[in-house]
Amino acid sequence: MAATPELISPRSARVTAARRLAKRSFRGKERKFLAEGPQAVREAVAHRADGRPTLLELFLTAEAAERHGDLVAAALAGGALVHHASEEVVADLADTVTPQGLLGVCRFLDTPFEDVVAARPRLVAVLAHVRDPGNAGTVLRCADAAGADAVVLTDASVDPYNPKAVRASAGSLFHLPVSVGVPVERAVAELRAAGVRVLAADGAGDADLDGELDAGTMGVPTAWVFGNEAWGLPEETRALADAVVRVPIHGRAESLNLATAAAVCLYSSARAQRRA
Repeated sequence: MAATPELISPRSARVTAARRLAKRSFRGKERKFLAEGPQAVREAVAHRADGRPTLLELFLTAEAAERHGDLVAAALAGGALVHHASEEVVADLADTVTPQGLLGVCRFLDTPFEDVVAARPRLVAVLAHVRDPGNAGTVLRCADAAGADAVVLTDASVDPYNPKAVRASAGSLFHLPVSVGVPVERAVAELRAAGVRVLAADGAGDADLDGELDAGTMGVPTAWVFGNEAWGLPEETRALADAVVRVPIHGRAESLNLATAAAVCLYSSARAQRRA
């Protein structure tokens, strides 16, 4: 199935513009990002914000067009510009070593933080000082799986539209509200004012997650603050929280990585809230 009558040139202005979205500065200026692979593109096709489609353009090889004809049809029906491209063009735009043949240009979809607070969330993940895009995307995926109401990335954290973060989210970026660039002090203060208990996840925390669960304190609306992969949360950030909670290590492991600890914390809250 041909997406368009002609093959787009590698020197096309549209290819050049899409290529520039690999850089954060251009993403921020254009308020657009790249979504690579059929799963991400499928989620982008289905997503709309403020009545507008999220997917703006689709680049794909002839082989991908043949394999994903339904996806191409949905993109066209949604108003996206579909460009038939060579494997070289798609590989040049892609961030992976073995591209899957299709890549979308999407508009930013972050939610203003005041809207997140106004929705009275019950479970929120706050990423403070998280710099690794793969970890950020994986935590976003965990939050989505646990049924969280939103993810907040502070102004000291990585861009969630980084291609690695988008890929690691496995489509979850399109599923729940994501707020970007919020100072951690503001995030904590406004969530607390909305009746949300703020817990900082830290391996050196005074409180123990098992103890919190046994005490029955986890059923209330909760925001978990997760820190940097290497050095955790700074003291000034831990001081903002209602409690600093560690995930207990019952075996001989030295620690848990960020995404694993986030999954444990978020699922513990989700289960406690369902019981409550």
